[in-house]
Amino acid sequence: MAAMPAAVALASACRRPPYRGSEFSVPWRSAVGLYPAANYDVDLGDVISRGLEDLGVASQLRGRRVFLKPNMIEYEANTAINTNAAVVVGAVTAFLKAGAREVVVGEGPGHRRDIEYLLVSTGLYDHLREHRVRFVDLNHDEVRRVPLRSHFTRLGEMALPVELLKSDFVVSMPKLKTHHWAGITASMKNFFGVVPGAVYGWPKNILHMKGIDASILDLNATVRPQFTIVDAVTAMEGDGPIMGKPRHLGLLAMSSDLAAADATCSRLIGINPDEIPYLAGAGEYLGNIRESRIQVRGERPERYRTVFERTVPSVIGHA
Repeated sequence: MAAMPAAVALASACRRPPYRGSEFSVPWRSAVGLYPAANYDVDLGDVISRGLEDLGVASQLRGRRVFLKPNMIEYEANTAINTNAAVVVGAVTAFLKAGAREVVVGEGPGHRRDIEYLLVSTGLYDHLREHRVRFVDLNHDEVRRVPLRSHFTRLGEMALPVELLKSDFVVSMPKLKTHHWAGITASMKNFFGVVPGAVYGWPKNILHMKGIDASILDLNATVRPQFTIVDAVTAMEGDGPIMGKPRHLGLLAMSSDLAAADATCSRLIGINPDEIPYLAGAGEYLGNIRESRIQVRGERPERYRTVFERTVPSVIGHA
């Protein structure tokens, strides 16, 4: 018997889609930019500024409060676990140059609870202090309960950080990695870090109990991030998101459609996005994952295509 399509399997318990279609609009075509960055010493602010202009985002930023959400889990020297600090500070300079009123950086790690240790060890603390940019610990920020806009988890609402909710323009800044349960972790999976550990425990227990794929979909449907900058200068392959090996790709991927960005990144590293349950689900209502509906700008994908080692989960969508 043929395997059930991932998107169908994810919603198989629901006779109707667990969201109101009228609340979501997927564009006919989504642009994803692939921009070369040979290493972290190049002017990443310039690379990101180019992407903002190329993708038509720069003109939307004047006077807005921008929230940057990097991926910070744990620190180990000579690894590719976290979004590199140089990419974060490059984004800070690019968004301020584009006229943002304020740029705030925030994360709520699900593994390492000591955020000060992570900030100092990764070098991000010194960069943010130099640019006078605030950092918010999302695990311990004040929260407001908000209704979820889709219901794959069957939760009605979730407590989310106030600093995130009051922002005008939310940017996902993940590290591209293979993931031993989710298959791939990039722009959409990155939003596990906005769920406050002080409310839901570590490692964000409610998300694992309700299902990783379902939680990714509900969080992205509710937060509705406007942009992503994927750190694929040095990515991670193998047993991600922590125990994998660094793998150089040499690019930043950007898009206003997070599903399209993640589907493109998935193809670059040899993974069919249709095999990733949350990406298949996202393609139904959050964004474009079909290659024919994605316009790649910047560099041609063929320049970067490769095959990453990965640990395939024994049960797809394992929570």
